Amino acid sequence: MEAKIAVQLFSVRDDCAKDFYNTLKEVAKIGYQGVEFAGYYEKSAQELKKMLNDLNLKVAGTHIRINDLLGDELKKTIEFNKIINNKYLIVAVLPEEIRNSRERWIENAKLFNKISEEVRKEGMYVGYHNHAFEFQKIDGQYLWDIFFKNTISEVVMQLDTGNAMRGGVMPGELIEIIKRYPGRALTVHLKEFSSSNDKAILGEGDINWREFLKTCNEIGKTEWYIVEQESYAYQPIECIKKCYENLKNILYSIK
Repeated sequence: MEAKIAVQLFSVRDDCAKDFYNTLKEVAKIGYQGVEFAGYYEKSAQELKKMLNDLNLKVAGTHIRINDLLGDELKKTIEFNKIINNKYLIVAVLPEEIRNSRERWIENAKLFNKISEEVRKEGMYVGYHNHAFEFQKIDGQYLWDIFFKNTISEVVMQLDTGNAMRGGVMPGELIEIIKRYPGRALTVHLKEFSSSNDKAILGEGDINWREFLKTCNEIGKTEWYIVEQESYAYQPIECIKKCYENLKNILYSIK
C-alpha cells in the first residue's frame, strides 16, 4: 500500500493561529491528504472533525506531551483522538529530566510499552519523534537505539530526517535506521537537511530521498509521509507547496 502524504501543521503555525480553517483549506488545495497536529488552536474535537470532513482531510497523527498519556489524562486523550479519527499519538519530545541517562531511556521504553498496550485496545499507537539529541551516544550507542531496542514493535518510530542529520547522522544512515526497525516507521517526518542552505526545501538538500522513501515503503511499512518545514525561503504556505510538488515528483520517479 502506497503511503499517503500529510503535512505537520507546525510548518504553518503562524497561519494556523491567524486563520485555522482557511489554512487547512490551503493545505487541502495543495493536494495534501492529511495533517499532523501540534496543538489544536483552541478548537474542540467536534470542531476539528467537521473542518477535516468538509475539506476531505485525514489525520496523520498528533504531537503531544508524555503527560497527556499518563493517569487520567490518557482517557481524555483517547476520547479526543477517537472523535477526530486519529490513531497515532506521537510524543514530540521527552523532558530533559527524564532523558539524562541510559537508565532513564530504558525506563522510558518500559513506560511506552505500557502505554502502547493501553492505547492498542482502542486501535491506536503511541510513538516517539526525534530531535537532534537522540543521536548522541552513550557507551557507543545512540540514545535512539537504546530506546527503540527496549520498546515493543507496536511503538512507532517516527524518524525526523532533518533533525537526525542535525544530530550528526549521515544521509545513508537514515536508511539503515529504518532497516534496523522493520515495520516500525508507520509515520515519518520528511524534513530536508542541507549543509550549505539552511532554508532548503524537500528535494534541494543532502538527503537521498529516492532511496529513503523506497526503504520506508518496503521495510518501514510507512503509512504516512509527513512533510515538515521549519525554515523559510518563501512564505510558509508556499514552502509546503513546493515540498509537496517535489515529493510527488520524487515518488513518481520511483515507480
